[in-house]
Amino acid sequence: MATIKLSESKIKTIKDICKSFDNKSGEVINVLHQVQGAFGYLPAEVQEVVAMELNMPVAQVYGIVSFYSFFTMQPKGEHPISICLGTACYVRGAEKVLDEFKRQLNINVGETTKDGKFSLNCLRCVGACGLAPVVMVGDKVYGRLTPDNVKDIIAEYNS
Repeated sequence: MATIKLSESKIKTIKDICKSFDNKSGEVINVLHQVQGAFGYLPAEVQEVVAMELNMPVAQVYGIVSFYSFFTMQPKGEHPISICLGTACYVRGAEKVLDEFKRQLNINVGETTKDGKFSLNCLRCVGACGLAPVVMVGDKVYGRLTPDNVKDIIAEYNS
């Protein structure tokens, strides 16, 4: 994985977020949430700055980022697609819907399209079991899906 060079303004943004939490290591999860909100993801270089500012080992920050599924070290697409694979969705065909997204976007789970428009992930439950199978694109929920719906959902965000 290629390293990225952080600009001075990005470093300042990270430092400002850390400072807003008084550079307390106990606030690391809140800091990481805000930093990910600012950058969209948490590459190693960002984690290093956070660790330095909060006076904690980089390995500890990495452990937190890799443990919690909310955090990502990969950039997400402009339109992140999340397929629910919870029990209700799974038994109603979510895997076939996922396979169709993978086929149409030509990416696997955890990847982003080359144009940066879409990323694909799975989650366990979105709390809309009555609409199973469910897909979220950003914050928008699509329910009772079949593989035939996938093309229309992608087209909605490609226009």
